[in-house]
This record gives sequence, C-alpha cells and structure tokens, in this order.
Amino acid sequence: MNHKTLLDSLGIEVTKLEKGTVVATMPVDERTWQPFGLLHGGASVALAETVASVGGYELVDKETEAVVGLEINANHVSSKRTGTVTATGTVLHHGKTTMVWDIKIKDEEDKLISVSRCTIAVIKINR
Repeated sequence: MNHKTLLDSLGIEVTKLEKGTVVATMPVDERTWQPFGLLHGGASVALAETVASVGGYELVDKETEAVVGLEINANHVSSKRTGTVTATGTVLHHGKTTMVWDIKIKDEEDKLISVSRCTIAVIKINR
C-alpha cells in the first residue's frame, strides 16, 4: 500500500497498529531535511497525518468508508539533524463522521520534537 506514495518517498514505516493507537517511524536524512539540514516541519506534519489516517482507517468499515485528513496543526518544539523520529498517535474522539487524533513525535532519546492534532473526516465510498 505504501509503494510509490509519500510514505515510500519519506521512508515512513508503521511499526504498531492497534485500534486507537498507531506508531510509525521516519528517518531524518536528505529526504526529510529542510535547506539548513534540519528535519523539515512539513515532513513531521506528513508523518503525523499519516499516523492519524492509518489509525482512522482501522476504525471504519472498510467496505463502505474511507478516511481523509480534514485539518492538522503542529507545534515543532525541538530540532533534529539525523537519526530517526517516532510518531505515536492516539484517538481522542471517534465519531461517525470525524475523528480527532493526538500525535507526538519524539527522537531516539524520547525528546519531544513535534506535537500535532489531526482531524480526520470519515467519507462514504462506492465500490
């Protein structure tokens, strides 16, 4: 499912997937740097929305529903030059048409890098 997607391009890997909780990692390297050699805030937001979307998809009826990002905000509180960051997302609200996810991104030393809140829309699909 990740082949030829943003997840593939950024090296995002989901390492834990349970109902209401998702964990994913992303390398901090030339794929995810901004021009000054630091983790790009947009890459962190992409990781956060990925976690929320993957988690949201686990909570819907896959035969009739899909999920899409509706809104996301992020606070980047620390920088990172190399290594790996890990995003942990937990569902805060699971409604019929929306979900709200809290995502914390930390480094290998458990230092908080970024925190996001993502609202996911649940949409009907026709198969």
